[in-house]
Amino acid sequence: MKYAVVAPVAGGVTADPAWMAEFARHLEACGFESIVVVEHTVLMTQYASVYPYDASGRVELTADTPVPDPLDLLAFLAAHTERLVLATGVLVLPNHHPVVLAKRVATVDALSGGRVRLAVGTGWLAEELRACGADFATRGARADEQIQVLRTLWADTPNGASFHGKFFDFDHAMSYPKPAARIPIHIGGHSRAAARRAGRFGDGFQPLGVAGAELAGLVSRMRSAATESGRDPNALELSLGHMVAKIDQGRAEKLADLGAHRAILAMPPVTALEEATDVVSACAQRLGLIS
Repeated sequence: MKYAVVAPVAGGVTADPAWMAEFARHLEACGFESIVVVEHTVLMTQYASVYPYDASGRVELTADTPVPDPLDLLAFLAAHTERLVLATGVLVLPNHHPVVLAKRVATVDALSGGRVRLAVGTGWLAEELRACGADFATRGARADEQIQVLRTLWADTPNGASFHGKFFDFDHAMSYPKPAARIPIHIGGHSRAAARRAGRFGDGFQPLGVAGAELAGLVSRMRSAATESGRDPNALELSLGHMVAKIDQGRAEKLADLGAHRAILAMPPVTALEEATDVVSACAQRLGLIS
């Protein structure tokens, strides 16, 4: 089991350079695999969209919560760590043109020595996507093409990369630098479409906020889609969520029994760095990452 910790965006600290640099260094010292940073290009003071991960239908973040650009934040953290995997969780694909995104992600991966994991989703906040110029209704179909565009541009193509889709079209494009290593793309989401996308195009699936029969159904859908696409379903990673303050070895074993390769651990909304590092240290001790 691998353990990733989500930077505590609800605490309003993720744009504090000293706070985040020390937090990331502490995660690395405690033996965690990765740090995960979230994305919202904009948040709205008023919105009609329904947040799917809370019964209230409202996101817990206020619209003025600092949410740094995830790739810029990971580039900053790369300079303050040596081994820690730098992950998005999730990057909202409709907010990005994939040709530009391919360059940005490859740059961070090259400069960090191959430490990027890209978890992507299609977004739930229609008002945010519209502000970014994206069509909410076609975001799933666009995402399928976006992932293919990323892989196409990251490949070593001597005469340049070409892609001809419904939404994106180009010929003989050269995008450098290339990633330092193959960048794993994980699909975030709780829908059957997300599970299918993970099986067809992803290296992993991150269905946070689901459990029981619903989770089993999504994992089965992912595996079936992989098989139908001629891919090995056993090669795909499954990342499941838990809380930093609550997980222990027993709970981690239950996640492993569900097929999880990684636990994505949410932080409480702390603002004091010492409190945050104490919570992380206690978690690492319970999991046996440090003595």
